[in-house]
Amino acid sequence: MAITEIHSSEPASIGRVVAQRILKSLEEGLGIAAASALAVLLAVVLSSVCMRYFFNSGLVGAEDLGIWLHVALIALGAPLSLNSALAMRLDVFAKMLPSRLYPVTQVGADAFTVVTALVLAFGGHEIMSMLGGVSPTLGVPEWYRFGFLGGGGLLILLVLVLQRVGEGRSLQGLLSLVIGAAVYAAIPHVAVEVDWPPSIVLGLVAALGLVLAAPLPHAFLAAAYVAIAFGSSLPEPAIVSSTVTGISKFLLLAIPFFLLAGGLLTASGVTNQLVRFAASIVGHRRAGLAQTTLLTSVLFSGASGSSVANAAFGASTFQPELVKHGYPPAQAAAIIASTSVLDNVIPPSIAFLILATATNLSVGSLLVGGFFAGGLMAICLAVAIHLTVREQVPQARATSAQRWQSARQAIPAFGLGVIVVLGIRFGIVTTTEAAALAALYTLFLGLAARLGIRSFYAAFRQAATEAAAIGLLIGTAGPFAFLLAVDNVAGLVSDLTLLLGGSALAVLLLSNVILLVVGLVLDIGAAILLFGPILLPAAVAAGIDPIHFGVIIVVNLMIHGLTPPLGMLIFVVSGVTAIPAPALFKAVVPYLCALLVSLAILCAWAIVF
Repeated sequence: MAITEIHSSEPASIGRVVAQRILKSLEEGLGIAAASALAVLLAVVLSSVCMRYFFNSGLVGAEDLGIWLHVALIALGAPLSLNSALAMRLDVFAKMLPSRLYPVTQVGADAFTVVTALVLAFGGHEIMSMLGGVSPTLGVPEWYRFGFLGGGGLLILLVLVLQRVGEGRSLQGLLSLVIGAAVYAAIPHVAVEVDWPPSIVLGLVAALGLVLAAPLPHAFLAAAYVAIAFGSSLPEPAIVSSTVTGISKFLLLAIPFFLLAGGLLTASGVTNQLVRFAASIVGHRRAGLAQTTLLTSVLFSGASGSSVANAAFGASTFQPELVKHGYPPAQAAAIIASTSVLDNVIPPSIAFLILATATNLSVGSLLVGGFFAGGLMAICLAVAIHLTVREQVPQARATSAQRWQSARQAIPAFGLGVIVVLGIRFGIVTTTEAAALAALYTLFLGLAARLGIRSFYAAFRQAATEAAAIGLLIGTAGPFAFLLAVDNVAGLVSDLTLLLGGSALAVLLLSNVILLVVGLVLDIGAAILLFGPILLPAAVAAGIDPIHFGVIIVVNLMIHGLTPPLGMLIFVVSGVTAIPAPALFKAVVPYLCALLVSLAILCAWAIVF
């Protein structure tokens, strides 16, 4: 309910108005702080690059400062994503329940968030009280870094309470606070004897959180805390320490920079030039507008590195045009969702960055592999579109002059891909530095397009919020990954592959089945972090090239952006176009089959070569 609809004469409404106003001010403040942290982070990395290449020197402490700022950015941005799609809630099961039971699931989901907030706050405080020493490069106490997430936990709790009061759900908010606090207080005093390893218990509790539609990172962290009662070797401070350690990697700084570059590229209007170029190349062919959508997605992949960003862009840009040209609305939306899969495969790819972080594989080699895989997937989608679409209104063939003109206008967008891919592949700059240079490049494009301060701020705020949500997921998956390693799950997978023959074919079949199952309920980032390190050793032992196998992992999991019940890309497009998700899941089947064919070809290639 809007503030203007609330009558000040009603005492209950007064509380809602106050909560809404406080929440709005708090979110504005957090948005400014998170955007500022990203701006400072970008300045630090760019300064380090300039010092090295122009003055043959270095900026002392630049890497550590960047890592600390990244942790602070996550702490500031995480509360902003609490009630948005970035929270990564799997609410399909909760919505299947009778309406009278839905509030119960909301209370349970919020209870997971309360436990997470308390673990971050009090676990962070405990580490701060125990940890000594001073950073040798920054000259400040080491406990500051852990204090950031502790403060972030308090902010998450505050935002949750304000949201529930502002929504008129004070009683539900109070119940979730009581339940979450009771669970948090009881766990240290409970010891449950079970035969299951703690990682299984953590997985089951996290699954309960997902069914209740708790945010995925909160389900992971709360489950790691509950697992203490079942013999987990990670006490509360170690859970927080593992979370902070998981996000304290210089490579991960590339994520907010790539997100910023994609946002600024769209805001500056350069993406429209990509659309015109793609239309001039394939627009006149059969299903020309759909093929233009596909080619634009391929070109935009080299800029954003985010499938969600491409899905939102395509749904708002191409959906009306496709429908206007005679496409059924559900089919048009399905084409947009399926082509958006390419963004996390064709470089720069955030998924490959996460995989490199989890497995120590070469980022440059993964990006090259992504080019080939993305090209193969694009060809399979083009064939599927050609076979399933007969466009009602053909487009005129572009002249050679029009093609050259559109190509020249699209050069600024192509320059971004050159900076990123060539810079990383030839070792000129690190991945993080290439991402920072890409962000700087798009800043200049924004200035050339005469963007205002508000547009720049919106791009920085959005990138910071998205990066915080991804970063929190990476961090909270750390305790789960640790327990999986302690319980030797990787060894169990290796033993199972030996039972199946131990061949490359057996490993690929087993790995794809595992990924196809976990991809149904887990976000791609979480699935990579948890199962990449487990499956990779078995693949290497079977003689499969690790880079090729890493590409297969990403392609497999990206396809799940189109599968129920999670189907993130389907839900993004559904939200923009207002087409029901069930209709999209049905319409996307031909394109999903095409992507599965590309996955099968990649697997066959791994066996033959």
